[in-house]
Amino acid sequence: MAFQQVLRALLAVPLLSAAVALAQPSEATAAPPNIPSAATARSELASLRVAAPGSMTGYSRDKFPHWITVSGACNTRETVLKRDGTNVRTDSECRAVSGRWYSAYDGSTQTSASEIDIDHVIPLANAWRSGASSWTTAKRRDFANDLDDPQLIAVKDTVNRAKGDQSPDQWKPPLTSYWCTYARMWVHVKHQYSLTITSSEKGALSDMLGRC
Repeated sequence: MAFQQVLRALLAVPLLSAAVALAQPSEATAAPPNIPSAATARSELASLRVAAPGSMTGYSRDKFPHWITVSGACNTRETVLKRDGTNVRTDSECRAVSGRWYSAYDGSTQTSASEIDIDHVIPLANAWRSGASSWTTAKRRDFANDLDDPQLIAVKDTVNRAKGDQSPDQWKPPLTSYWCTYARMWVHVKHQYSLTITSSEKGALSDMLGRC
């Protein structure tokens, strides 16, 4: 009888481990909110106005105030770090002191917040030359800290810096399986803010949506 009890206990271990694994959140599921379906993104892309890029005269990142306070001691950066991370712990000033972050652009996982950037999906300079130069500072602040649309995402710092202010015809995430999602995010934010796109940008986005 004792042997049968031990055998049942040993058999139960893999089942329990599988159940625990299923209960754990997937690092790869962290994503910005309100990413549209591919069909919606295609419709939004068709409605965007195609225009040559505007002038960069007068541009400064300071004209897009960020990161602003969201709640208590937490600013936009820390809020996205907590949203997109796994098991994120913060100190009394809301700074992330530990956690894991899956970088959807390249598929890497980081364990230090210092190696994570919060990417503006539509870079601030790109927004400036596609319509934001005429906005008020308040609207540019809202754009730079937008937590309601898929405009902010935690990614590996070196990947974000390689992207710079380039549009999808100039730069795409290294992980090709993410191109569909990236295009859906890019199109939706441009649509939400009535920003223009170039003809080459539209072509690249159309190709990327074709992978969906």
